[in-house]
Amino acid sequence: MTSRTVETFLSPALFEPEKCRGTIVVIIDILRATSSICTAFANGARAIIPVSEAAEARNYKAQGCLVAAERDGFVLDFADFGNSPFNFTKEKIKDNTVVYSTTNGTGIINMALQAKPAAIVTGSFLNISALVRWIERHNGNVNLFCAGWKKRFNLEDTVFAGAVAERLIKTGGYSTSCDSTHAAMDLWLAAKNDLRSYIEKAAQRSRLREKQLDDCIDFCLQHDFTAFVPVFMNGRLVGVES
Repeated sequence: MTSRTVETFLSPALFEPEKCRGTIVVIIDILRATSSICTAFANGARAIIPVSEAAEARNYKAQGCLVAAERDGFVLDFADFGNSPFNFTKEKIKDNTVVYSTTNGTGIINMALQAKPAAIVTGSFLNISALVRWIERHNGNVNLFCAGWKKRFNLEDTVFAGAVAERLIKTGGYSTSCDSTHAAMDLWLAAKNDLRSYIEKAAQRSRLREKQLDDCIDFCLQHDFTAFVPVFMNGRLVGVES
């Protein structure tokens, strides 16, 4: 069997659309967008519509849609709720479609879409095993796309990319010659035995603490909370059980 490749974009500033055509693109924004998306499907959401611009989210709200939207951690004034996975409760979202707009994560979904990949999925520690199973079944080259922070590198997304890359390569069906992927795996190796302590170094951890939004960090770092993989189909994310 021909080995499939794993490459990593450490931030949107390093994104190369031409490398993503026909591949599986994994969207990563651990604190907090992709963790919230995974939680939404675990709690019964019908679909999530990711939008890049706050104005677009506001227009959806004017049409009567349920909207989750934030910038820099703060809930936007028109939104029903914000970006914490704890906002995506069964009471709020079960059987509903949610329009979602965040500082970093939802914008890169739309960036990836322009590259015409074979598939776009979202990943977090909450669905890491299901994500790897889904990727293996779909038998394509993989690009791990880290949201970072306002186009800059961040630790938490890179560590997660390393965890996914390690699992894929250990299957024997994947390989990498990508320095970014090797760097991500090295960071995962440094972090994996005490992930919570390692993430204390992350700038986003400090941002969330300063805004008293850090209550969800332990939740976001737990493994395999859900077996749903959010997959982008026909303009929206849907939850596929894996």
